[in-house]
Amino acid sequence: MKILLTGPTGFIGSAFIRFALEKGHHIAGLIIPGEAIPARAPRSDRLRWLRGTLEAAPWPEIVEFQAEVCVHTAWITTPGVYLESPENEKFRDASLTFLRKACAAGARHIVGLGTCVEYRMGNEPLCEESTPVEPGTTYARCKNELRLALEAGAREGGYTFSWARVFYPYGPGEHPSRLCSSIIAKLKAGEEVLLRTPGSTKDYIYIDDLASALLAVVGKRFAGTINLGTGGGVSVEQVARQLGGLLGRPDLIRLAADPAPDPFPFVVADIGKLKSLGWQQNVSCEEGLQRLVAAQA
Repeated sequence: MKILLTGPTGFIGSAFIRFALEKGHHIAGLIIPGEAIPARAPRSDRLRWLRGTLEAAPWPEIVEFQAEVCVHTAWITTPGVYLESPENEKFRDASLTFLRKACAAGARHIVGLGTCVEYRMGNEPLCEESTPVEPGTTYARCKNELRLALEAGAREGGYTFSWARVFYPYGPGEHPSRLCSSIIAKLKAGEEVLLRTPGSTKDYIYIDDLASALLAVVGKRFAGTINLGTGGGVSVEQVARQLGGLLGRPDLIRLAADPAPDPFPFVVADIGKLKSLGWQQNVSCEEGLQRLVAAQA
């Protein structure tokens, strides 16, 4: 299969490339002009780099590639910034224009990455069919608005569409400010780790498992909305204590005397749809944290 990929150097995009190449697919990755090709990027005659942006894409080269599927992973994801950044509006608009043009260039299936925080939060696993959509951040709202526009286009014909709601990926290559890597850095420095939301429970999915789940969606040409998670929840305290044990510094883990409120206290996926595609989790949270620690040694 020929796959046009945006965001190929990002955390998710780069992992997806590895898995797609292993399965024999051809990838054309849209990389920003001037950005260096990552040293960790696979070397393959089935991987080509196209220089351009969503707003100024190299359309002659994209047309020549003849992509069957477009997987769109490009978006702002900087921790501490992305949830309310005005850049979300720009990504929404540029993404819609780009994906429409990709369809005109021959792609017949579009896969977009959504987010678990599009849902209304509650105390039960989040289900594509029954949990209300109620985005509470600029990031989630713009993602959801893109989904709605692309769904409308799919109903008019010309392409099929998948919207993959990503839960909480982690693993080697993640931003250093993300939960796991930030805790590891503090423990290595001998600094106390104060947990302000220790009971906050999330569906953490190891990056390789996320990449394989996304590839399953692509390979099956799944149409509709689908959750990419593990179906299990792990608390912040559990993550921190596991990392403390792995690094031999459990004494540095502290719980806040007055825990802060978390707007997303329980975010766990119902993965019935994902399992129906034949996907299964291969890396437990414990093993994933071990791999992350080893990668940052």
